[in-house]
Amino acid sequence: MKNTNEQNEKQKGFTLIELVVVIAILAILAAFALPRFAQLSEQAHRSSIQGTSGALSAGVALAKAQWIGNGGNTSEEEREELTGFGNGDINVSEKGWPISTGTYLGEENGAVVMVAERCRQVWVALLQSNAPSVGVTATEDDYTASASDSECTYTYNLDGQDSVIGYNADTGEVSTTIN
Repeated sequence: MKNTNEQNEKQKGFTLIELVVVIAILAILAAFALPRFAQLSEQAHRSSIQGTSGALSAGVALAKAQWIGNGGNTSEEEREELTGFGNGDINVSEKGWPISTGTYLGEENGAVVMVAERCRQVWVALLQSNAPSVGVTATEDDYTASASDSECTYTYNLDGQDSVIGYNADTGEVSTTIN
């Protein structure tokens, strides 16, 4: 009987081969899981950009609808601080597209001219609460606003891929380019 007890005591614990096999299995699983995790992160960034673009597009359409609902007036007083929309502080163009908040600057010779600050104002006014942050300089904000003529460009900063959401204040078109 003494033999059996000695054998049981020797069997406790793992052998070196068992440990090596377990480590090898874990390494194989990690080799497959890590690339999938990286893809999930990229997909999350893409989804965030697409969702934000959709929200901006919906905000633009709602502001235009409110302007039409208010009578679609082209007088400066009616375009300043669109009544019945958001906080009531968004200004629209002669065509009813959002162009700024606060002091109404209007168009120059019938053309909408956007600057980065006006683009930032439109973003904040249309997306309102829980919107991704936007700045006018390269900062730690989620997006950076820039402008050229009637175009606003919102560059996504969180993935370093220079994906953008575009807004044309002359036509109301919202576009997305994901890199």
